[in-house]
Amino acid sequence: MPHKSIIKIKAATNNEAGEGTSKLTNAQRLRIERNQAKAKKLKEAKLVAHPSATFQNNNVTEERPSAGQGNSIIKVQGTKYIDSGGGFLLEQPVLPTADTTAAEPAELPIIEDAIAIPVVYEECLECGDQYADSYLFNNFGHSVCDKCRDTEEKHSLITRTEAKAEYLLKDCDFDKREPPLRYISRKNPHNVRWGEMKLYLHLQVEKRAMEVWGSEEALMRQHENREDKRDVGKARKYNKQMKQLRMEVRSSIYTKKTTAVHEHEFGADTYNEEEDNYTHSCLTCPYTETYEKM
Repeated sequence: MPHKSIIKIKAATNNEAGEGTSKLTNAQRLRIERNQAKAKKLKEAKLVAHPSATFQNNNVTEERPSAGQGNSIIKVQGTKYIDSGGGFLLEQPVLPTADTTAAEPAELPIIEDAIAIPVVYEECLECGDQYADSYLFNNFGHSVCDKCRDTEEKHSLITRTEAKAEYLLKDCDFDKREPPLRYISRKNPHNVRWGEMKLYLHLQVEKRAMEVWGSEEALMRQHENREDKRDVGKARKYNKQMKQLRMEVRSSIYTKKTTAVHEHEFGADTYNEEEDNYTHSCLTCPYTETYEKM
């Protein structure tokens, strides 16, 4: 009897399941089929395969060794990786074989239509050799090669402030006069927060000074004239300060004009009986004073 009841219960559940599936709509059946296909693809993407089996999906191949043979090998687009089991892949080293070592490297295609760019050579003013690249020529347009460059004396650099003080040049002589002097910018070594320094080639600055003043003698005369004017200004300022100091120390020499205070000189008193008071007037000014006597 118990076996019969179990058989009846199973038959009843199968009938109910058949009735449930027959009641599904077309949209529900399509959704179930899509979910099943999605689950199948997800299972394939996880690369879960039987040991010692090979599974390929989107150029990804996993070779799982049998028990005791080490980690699995995954091949992605021709490159083999070893699954370390710790969440990352290690690239498998490729050992050279007889075929790979004997194979010659592929030849690069020859471009026949390539444009040949001619190299322009400059002649050094110091040694006369030709060169294709130079620090002074690239930055200042001065044709001297790097071998002949003298950074200490002949080809030294000078700041704009020093050049204006030494050669008595103005800003227009650097920027407006043709051709404008070329320079390089560098950080100020005294304080990095200040503006960048403009460094000029000393030779070019000296040449520009000769264009402005004409000769070294004229430049020297300008220095002397400015020095004389500077001395006269210093002497004038010194005399003014000394005069001010004498005025403060010896004040008796310098008297200030002060206005005299007027003192009234009154005449005879006049008695007023009605108001019972007296009045007198100043003899030198029209001032009149009224008072009472006790």
